[in-house]
Amino acid sequence: MRWTGQFAHIANRLLRSVDIQVVRHSSIWRPTAPLLARQPPPGVSTLGSETPFLKVFQGGGVDLRESFDFAVVMPTMLRSTIHRALRSIFRQQFDGSVQVLVGVDVPLGSRVALEEICREVPERQCVFCFYPGYSTARRHGGQHSDACGGSLRTVLSYLANSRYVAYLDDDNWWSSDHLASMSQALNSAEWAYSGRWWVHPHSGRPICKDEWESIGPGRGIFRQYGGLVDANCIAINKQVCEAVLRWWAIPVRVSQTMTNSDTNVFKNLSHEFKGSFTGHYSVFYTVNESDGGHEDRVRLIGAEQYAAAARSASELEAEKAGPGTSAA
Repeated sequence: MRWTGQFAHIANRLLRSVDIQVVRHSSIWRPTAPLLARQPPPGVSTLGSETPFLKVFQGGGVDLRESFDFAVVMPTMLRSTIHRALRSIFRQQFDGSVQVLVGVDVPLGSRVALEEICREVPERQCVFCFYPGYSTARRHGGQHSDACGGSLRTVLSYLANSRYVAYLDDDNWWSSDHLASMSQALNSAEWAYSGRWWVHPHSGRPICKDEWESIGPGRGIFRQYGGLVDANCIAINKQVCEAVLRWWAIPVRVSQTMTNSDTNVFKNLSHEFKGSFTGHYSVFYTVNESDGGHEDRVRLIGAEQYAAAARSASELEAEKAGPGTSAA
């Protein structure tokens, strides 16, 4: 946290009782005009034909009028992996209520399949499923520049009926202690982050811990840029960190064809607010092999280790059984 952020942090704590807040330096919160100028103009999406919907699935003991102990925001294109992501939330060993907000950007998958999974919602949890009938992302005809959900993370973060908000993409998942460890870290911080495991995109098997990229402020291979924490590893107190919410819809360019907002959100969190590492590697993050840095990532992991993780459980069983046998 820079000295300006430390000053604002201390001043705001002192002034909170009289409902006054120091406004942080305006240059921190200004969109990048050159980036916005490079974006294609909004148009008409040719993807998806689902009608708009809002549906709520409630477990026992849930009163929607009461604040939840934690909220989880998940933008999605209804990929088939969403069942794994949602079930990892349902399995949380967290002594509190949880609101899950699923926002559909472009419905490439089945709404029926989504609803079947949501009916598994356990006690003290509920799931809001929302699709406005169009994409909010500019690459799909919408108004906002972030390629991974447009304004959905921002909108759903505000909609969440909890001061604590965590984020999960539909192709990743959490260990069962993720929210509990985040909640503990947030007792003494304004935002928290966990470590993550790399997961092979074909087998779905964990490869190794990420000890190079998403490892915190000022660390790792991105330390010259201030470090990095992946969105799936972040949880915030939105009442204190409200100023970062708009940055989920304002990205930076990461390639010729892709932008993301994670970098801006992390930059503002790490510079302006007090963060805390949970000490747990509780996120399972699927590797994107089309990522421009994939070759470097495999080199760091080790080509042999990466290749070994590509083998499915059935292939490994067959190898143990010996040649000429089947794992079926």
